Amino acid sequence: LASAAKRLGISPDRFFLNLAKYGNTSAASVPMALDEAVRSGRIQKGMRVVLAGFGGGLTSGAVAMEWS
Repeated sequence: LASAAKRLGISPDRFFLNLAKYGNTSAASVPMALDEAVRSGRIQKGMRVVLAGFGGGLTSGAVAMEWS
């Protein structure tokens, strides 16, 4: 994620990470982080959000959206 932040010119503190708290939860990682970010107020209505996940075999997926 640090590499992605650097390449995109986004400050790393804008990334929401909960890996240290829960460990690698595999497919549940992205929805768990999204839920925690919303509940903590880090994501609010009208904000632009990018969700990205990486998996085994160099698989990846991402979506950009406006949170409503």
